[in-house]
Amino acid sequence: MSVQTLYTAATGMQSLQTKLDVISNNLANVNTTAFKKDRANFEDLFYDNQVLPGQLDGASNPTPTGTAIGLGVRVSSTQTDFQQGAFRETDRSLDWTIRGKGFFQVLDPTGQTYYTRAGNFSINANGEIVTGSAGIGRPLEPSIVIPQDTTAIEVSSDGIVSVQRPGLQTLEEVGQIQLATFINPEGLLKLGDNLYAETNASSAAIQGNPNIDGFGSIEKGFLEASNVEPVQELIDLITTQRSFELNSQTVQAGDQILQLISNLRR
Repeated sequence: MSVQTLYTAATGMQSLQTKLDVISNNLANVNTTAFKKDRANFEDLFYDNQVLPGQLDGASNPTPTGTAIGLGVRVSSTQTDFQQGAFRETDRSLDWTIRGKGFFQVLDPTGQTYYTRAGNFSINANGEIVTGSAGIGRPLEPSIVIPQDTTAIEVSSDGIVSVQRPGLQTLEEVGQIQLATFINPEGLLKLGDNLYAETNASSAAIQGNPNIDGFGSIEKGFLEASNVEPVQELIDLITTQRSFELNSQTVQAGDQILQLISNLRR
């Protein structure tokens, strides 16, 4: 039985190592714009049912319980918490955040539409509003082009982008931000670069304008901060480390029992 102890404790150590990786990634992204933290979920493995519940005893009566020995644990999934992060004021005209549900839509050079909550945008050489990335500046979808002589950019809560141009007394509307939502955002595929892609699990994107039919509103001059809570992550880190140590001590105990049994033959 002590041999099985080694394998069972090993599954615990392996699962806790995965949880440690998840916590590490959460803490590493504590300052990442609009980052959404993950949580590792666990489930028990098969059981060695030595006596089944309800089995007839010597008096032909069903037993009230059985004998089942668990064979360990594994990570069943990692779930993303899409709870809104805090707002960080920047006063920058191209820093936008979504208050409520929704994702910005951006177009990849491959023609694929991706989704992001990070609203730190820039303007490329063609005047298009693109993601503020030194790698690939993916333009907003639908495209919004800022005229070259623009002196100021304004964004309303319902996503209407307007500009101020010399010689004009009123703002000129140049585009409409369109958001996307999903039936199951936890089913989105994480791509890095603050981007998500739709999958069969997430459902197809449901598109709409901000502030309408449950879509969030747009706030100009703010960025959504990561929703990672460092104190809670540190607590999880400590408990995970202690649990890992307990499993390692179980391995040591099982090894000592095997050594004792081996020495009995001498």
